[in-house]
Amino acid sequence: MNLFFCSCFFFMIIFSTSSAYDPLDPNGNITLKWDIMSWTADGYVATVTMNNFQIYRHIQNPGWTLGWAWAKKEVIWSMVGAQTTEQGDCSKFKGNVPHCCKKIPTVVDLLPGVPYNQQFSNCCKGGVVGAWGQDPSSAVSQFQVSVGLAGTTNKTVKLPKNFTLLGPGPGYSCGPAKIVPSTVFLTTDKRRKTQALMTWNVTCTYSQFLARKHPSCCVSFSSFYNDTITPCPSCACGCENKKSCVKADSKILTKKGLNTPRKDNAPLLQCTHHMCPVRVHWHVKTNYKDYWHDTGMFFGTKFYNDLLMEAGPSGNVQSEVLLQKDEKTFTFKQGWAFPRKVYFNGDECMLPPPDAYPFLPNSARGNLASLWTLSLTVLLLVVFISSL
Repeated sequence: MNLFFCSCFFFMIIFSTSSAYDPLDPNGNITLKWDIMSWTADGYVATVTMNNFQIYRHIQNPGWTLGWAWAKKEVIWSMVGAQTTEQGDCSKFKGNVPHCCKKIPTVVDLLPGVPYNQQFSNCCKGGVVGAWGQDPSSAVSQFQVSVGLAGTTNKTVKLPKNFTLLGPGPGYSCGPAKIVPSTVFLTTDKRRKTQALMTWNVTCTYSQFLARKHPSCCVSFSSFYNDTITPCPSCACGCENKKSCVKADSKILTKKGLNTPRKDNAPLLQCTHHMCPVRVHWHVKTNYKDYWHDTGMFFGTKFYNDLLMEAGPSGNVQSEVLLQKDEKTFTFKQGWAFPRKVYFNGDECMLPPPDAYPFLPNSARGNLASLWTLSLTVLLLVVFISSL
């Protein structure tokens, strides 16, 4: 059975109840930069660079999809490192036929392993782009495009309009293209500077509300001082898919090739009471000394726990975290030891209501006076199942 990769993960916890905006990454964005490198007989050759300046949110499989509307009657003669999903109607061209004649082209990255003559720097990763805060070297994607019928000077070239970015689903909104100072490049020997003939930028920002109607993850709680396990809220991620989800004992799970992505890249969802593709379980394991800060950010360790596989035994990652606390103000009362917000891959997860948190029993308060350390065991479960 092929593995369904949920890509590298991390989550962040904030022990505060006030947040009028995204407190994790208020300045994060994805910037598209177009550098015209040379003029052609009827247009130009440009390098398009996508930089993910978000601290924590990466673009995971099946990757980004970029679109725009041409300002005039431009065509794409050729591309290196990417391709359009449709060629469009190029019947008016005789001899050389453009790569794409659509007024609104849709561009995707090439897959790994394409022939060398189709590759470009930072391309061919299936559209997967890392987060800047996690790995700057993987937070860039590039391709080259040769545009025709476009004008051959800075004054005759018109900037594309209405940029759209899927990463891989909705959630990003892009502003208009803006001309900026030409990008300066350093030669390989670092002794000479060259610059683009013309450069424009497009900035795309993310909103969880645009991405989906419901959360994409939920949180359950347990503790060493209470036998109660607080589950994810029912229908935390919406129950619209109750009829199309897959039960844990379904025979379809034994079918060969189940985890091969479908053409629409829509994964199957395992039937649960919460109907979330990802569940985070937070367990307070032991009591220790000192105090913790109000915010924590955690990334999976590469090659060890940065990938979540398909549902089942392979679909969980577990870590232990030691956090400090102020012994003068710390208390287990009212569920203080649990977070008020949990984010997975940058999206806020649905938490149980505060009155359902595991509380400290009255009979246990005296026994805990001599205990000093707090240890957290965090278990992340994935109930995604990639489909045929």
